[in-house]
Amino acid sequence: MATGFDTTLNPPFTVLAPAQQRVPFVFNSPHSGRNYTPNFLAETKLSRSAIRKSEDFRVDELFASAVPLGCPLLVANFPRAFLDVNREPYELDPAMFSEELPAFANTRSARVAGGLGTIARIVSETETIYAEKLAVSDALERIETLYKPYHAALRLLLARTHVLFGHAVLVDCHSMPSSRDGSSRRLRPDFVIGDRFGSSCAQHITWAACEYLSALGFEVDINKPYAGGFITEHYGRPDNGIHAIQIEVNRGLYMNETTLEKNRNFDQVASAISRFISRLISIPEAGLAGSRPLAAE
Repeated sequence: MATGFDTTLNPPFTVLAPAQQRVPFVFNSPHSGRNYTPNFLAETKLSRSAIRKSEDFRVDELFASAVPLGCPLLVANFPRAFLDVNREPYELDPAMFSEELPAFANTRSARVAGGLGTIARIVSETETIYAEKLAVSDALERIETLYKPYHAALRLLLARTHVLFGHAVLVDCHSMPSSRDGSSRRLRPDFVIGDRFGSSCAQHITWAACEYLSALGFEVDINKPYAGGFITEHYGRPDNGIHAIQIEVNRGLYMNETTLEKNRNFDQVASAISRFISRLISIPEAGLAGSRPLAAE
């Protein structure tokens, strides 16, 4: 592979599993990967600090308490700037490649137009990642060796949970920039809960998540400005007993967004998230089950 992500040396993901799964919740951190291989860094025109601006900095650590509380946590090790598993498998921008893309590629999605397809064109809204065009074979190899195994692992976790409990709740964990345009006058809330406007999760779960975070003193919005990405939309099947919500944490709460370092509040925020998880997974199981059996993905 031109970009050098050798999966024999670099496991594409890690499943952090409890000794025994005690609750029907699965946690997922698809954008906190920070294994930037030398070859990938050589291909980008950006500095190492600039390329990391799309990373959900240490979100896997913020939600790590889910594991001792009895929930599995799936964590991507490859960075979002290299491959984004919160997209369709083939959302690709033809302008990025030196050859014609396969006919099955989705080249017209809004995410592709914004530069944030399965292989991203930009980070931080405007900064172009690659100095030169990529080979199509490079993109397809990333999808085969990283994207597809990642989603296979996520499907397996959800299927096992559904078999074990009769229902499952996927919590997709992310972070967001603290402001909309870099201005301190346009700050985002502390957390945003996304449920695809009610289609990916039973409403009482979404509202419970909002209530629990609010009770901890945080400002919370629902579906504004993030309603959930491909993972939330694709896996959330409330009628089948599989619910999916996305949680966005404001980066200003726990990190220095310029230096990409934890700030003094990191441990406090992680502790609050642990208390939130403890309450969330205590939602009564009545009402989590759907009316139909698990559909094959």
